Amino acid sequence: MVSDTPNPLLALLPERHPQHDVFICDVADAVLKDVMAHMEHPFYSLSKKPETVVRRYEQNGNWIEITPSVKGLATIYDKDILIYCISQIMAKLKKGEKVNQRVRISSRDLLIFTNRGTAGKDYKALVESLDRLEGTRIRTNVVTGDEEQIDGFGLIEASAIRRKHGLDGRLLYCEVKLSDWVFSAIRHNEVLTLHRDYFRLRRPIERRVYELARKHCGSQPVWKASVQILLKKSGSKSSEREFRRSLRELAVTDHLPDYQVTFDVNEDMVTFENRGTMKSAGAELERWEGRLDVEVHSDVRRQAPGWDPYYLEQEWRMWIAQSEIVPKHPEKHFVSFCKSWFEKRGRP
Repeated sequence: MVSDTPNPLLALLPERHPQHDVFICDVADAVLKDVMAHMEHPFYSLSKKPETVVRRYEQNGNWIEITPSVKGLATIYDKDILIYCISQIMAKLKKGEKVNQRVRISSRDLLIFTNRGTAGKDYKALVESLDRLEGTRIRTNVVTGDEEQIDGFGLIEASAIRRKHGLDGRLLYCEVKLSDWVFSAIRHNEVLTLHRDYFRLRRPIERRVYELARKHCGSQPVWKASVQILLKKSGSKSSEREFRRSLRELAVTDHLPDYQVTFDVNEDMVTFENRGTMKSAGAELERWEGRLDVEVHSDVRRQAPGWDPYYLEQEWRMWIAQSEIVPKHPEKHFVSFCKSWFEKRGRP
């Protein structure tokens, strides 16, 4: 018996889609970008051995549960694919060009961009990365007042691969459908810039510690954290003793991009000092100084009830400066920002 239900996987095949329905990654010098939530929470494995145990993290009534597939949890190296996609999409958005949730990647361009080799084993590893990204599922709760909402999503929703027909089976390109969650974060500019040398960090713990420093220290002069806090946030399965040794080594080598690392043995604390290699928030940023139509504040009051529109305007102006955005339709952009602000924070 033949089912009338369409196979959702067929929708991924390139020949089923007009060219304009697929976002083509082709920006050779795109600035590295990553979604803030990926940097804040330990979604990715730091181990080279497959992790198949469910992870769960709880804090202040909120929790995140990360379920790997039988092939293992997505690793911090697998995330390179997402960083590449996010970086490319943000570069196009900055130019005011259209983007799409379905992304086509040249395998060779991706490997070169992420500082990898282009041998057969590297292409094979790329396919394995897609498997783990697609198989890793996330479930989390959002508490608002007396209600709790639980959402589930993947790191990527689906993928497809195009190979050269023949004995060598050379990988030509792959297509990735980003999850609604990741694509929404991109559209709302919930991303941070990474140093280009991020891909030169060879040890997983180095990448993860850099992500935490970038997220929490940002452009501030200093950020301090205890070994215990860093261990929890990193998602590392190392013992506290092993993790502490890794942090000491990182402080001695002092090769982390953007931040100098100092380890205080007596206090068991790690200090991250900004090297001044990134743009800082505030006056040094090129800020959009245009005027908004006064009528827009009425729309803001409807979208973000209880919030002062003038306060939100200051927050919006600082945000677009930090994000290096020059809005083409400022009023529409501002209202969208306020709507997102209210959805996350509710009434003041």
